[in-house]
Amino acid sequence: MGQGVEWALHVLLTLSWLDDDEPVAVKQLAAGHDLPPAYLNKQLQALTRAEILESTPGVRGGFRLARPASRITLMDVVAAIEGRQPAFRCAEVRTRGVGADLPPSSFDTPCAISTAMQRAELAWRRELAARTIADIRDEVSERTPLAGKQTRDAYGRPPAG
Repeated sequence: MGQGVEWALHVLLTLSWLDDDEPVAVKQLAAGHDLPPAYLNKQLQALTRAEILESTPGVRGGFRLARPASRITLMDVVAAIEGRQPAFRCAEVRTRGVGADLPPSSFDTPCAISTAMQRAELAWRRELAARTIADIRDEVSERTPLAGKQTRDAYGRPPAG
């Protein structure tokens, strides 16, 4: 998995703390995470296409959450950035090399490696689908109580409440 997922999650966490309708410019978000704006913009555009973010053009434009943080799952973000294709794709390696001389009936049952990888991926996807940006925000707030305030201060936003 690429770093784009991690950066996208951090930006979504930031936007969830700002929790207002005022869009945040990509330059400001990039500076807040010490990233090149063009790189971050690519991730933000993918999140916009997935309807996780809204993009507002113009001088006062930028990005904001398209829906509540409680309705954005980690799986939504992974799918938006990485795509929905499976992480493991069986190439039927067992039919090559030593297996090339086996009768075709030897391969009538699904590959045990492929089956195990599919089960693991399903468990991973279920876990990501069960966690939201709001869950992450709450966990970070519990571990680091000043994180939300520090983020709002850094982006010039008023205190929450």
